[in-house]
Amino acid sequence: MSTASTQLPEGRYGRSADERADRKLKVIGSILAVGLLALVGCFAYHYVVQNKISAEVITFDTSDSAVKVHLEVRKDADATGYCTVRSQAEDGSEVGRADFRFTGHATRIDKVVTLRTTAPGTTAELLGCHAD
Repeated sequence: MSTASTQLPEGRYGRSADERADRKLKVIGSILAVGLLALVGCFAYHYVVQNKISAEVITFDTSDSAVKVHLEVRKDADATGYCTVRSQAEDGSEVGRADFRFTGHATRIDKVVTLRTTAPGTTAELLGCHAD
């Protein structure tokens, strides 16, 4: 006795609905991946190329009413701008925030700035730098 095949003949009835759905998902996934890649590229361009001033906190020293912050600022020679620094208390509440302006033709600036606080601060955090 022979057994009958339950599969349809190959290529006779076109693609199945599953194959069409799989193809649509692949196309949609490819479009979304390209869009995401373009978005990441746009952010990277603005972060690397358009950023004319950046800084980092080297050290900080706290007291009851102020935090002294040593900043290292890197900028274009013709750029002017400011960096925002904040300090938080031990419980996480913000006790001080200030903008510090950087001008001149130097491309690398090491500066110690004093951030006045309303209570003893335990941190010094650079929130960001912005060119004018």
